[in-house]
Amino acid sequence: MSNGGDPPPAKRAAHVDLNDSEIASGIMKGNINISSGEAMDATDIAADRRDMMVAEFERRRKARLVSVPTDDAEVKARFRMMGEPICLFGEGPVHRRDRLKELLAERGETFTSAAEKQAEEETKAKVEAQTDIWYHEGPAELPAVRRFIANYSLPRANQRLKAARIQQAKPDPEKYAKTQELHKNLRSLVSMASQIGDERPLSYCCFSPDSKILATCSWSGLSKLWSVPSCEEIRVLRGHSTRVGAMAFHPQATLSLSPSCANMASCDADGVVQLWNLESDTPIQSVGDHDQRVARVAYHPSGRFLASTCFDQSWRLWDLEKNAEVLYQEGHTAPVYSVSFQCDGSLVATG
Repeated sequence: MSNGGDPPPAKRAAHVDLNDSEIASGIMKGNINISSGEAMDATDIAADRRDMMVAEFERRRKARLVSVPTDDAEVKARFRMMGEPICLFGEGPVHRRDRLKELLAERGETFTSAAEKQAEEETKAKVEAQTDIWYHEGPAELPAVRRFIANYSLPRANQRLKAARIQQAKPDPEKYAKTQELHKNLRSLVSMASQIGDERPLSYCCFSPDSKILATCSWSGLSKLWSVPSCEEIRVLRGHSTRVGAMAFHPQATLSLSPSCANMASCDADGVVQLWNLESDTPIQSVGDHDQRVARVAYHPSGRFLASTCFDQSWRLWDLEKNAEVLYQEGHTAPVYSVSFQCDGSLVATG
């Protein structure tokens, strides 16, 4: 009979210590399994499963956002372009569209039809062509022309800057008073006369330097000179066979330039540029040769050069003393409509 504090015999056997040789023998027989210390955490399995589910939901969401055409021929053409089988066994048009959606979503692409892809390639090629660096080589006379313009414009630019500094140094009340006077004069402007310029629409008009003559251009091919302020017709200029786009007066016309010299220039839709005097109704000279419509002409402040803008995306500078082109500049990506020189002749703007 055992004491109350002693463990039962079965439990006492469980606490018997085994030596190393007995443990090794049990391991070799396979009766005892010893862990190497590695364990798999259940939280890692759950995280991997969650990531897989999120990735699947994201794939399905992208597939829903991808739009593919209902035309089965376009779907097959896209598969062929991507190097994928165009048809699987037992696959219908609907399942084929779904497969294309999943494939595009997986690759992060969008569907582009053959026409759209061709248009995209053409646009890309056009942009690449526009980014190429190139220039139009100037004639041998260009350096001399640039020296002439520099000698003409630099002293006048210096005078202009001096006048601007003097104006800037004036007291603010004086500048405000002059501005208010200008606004008052503008508000008091009224129509002095009205006249029908032509049977066809008028395309351009400009005043002479002395403000006593108004020149108008028309789609009829006619240009007219009108007296100011009576608005009476002085002369009809006939020398264009199509729409006249613009006319410009020489900077010294009606001032110090002889009426028999070239006092005006005009241009038309056939690319013709004509020079006119104030005594004849026919042109006295043609300037250059343009392949497309000339939209605008403008005199350089010196009066020696004439600028013309063309629908071939270029503008040109002509030396009227030699009747020769001295500058041909390309750089616009559309027809050039207008040109204007800075007051001292150092800069020119085209658009």
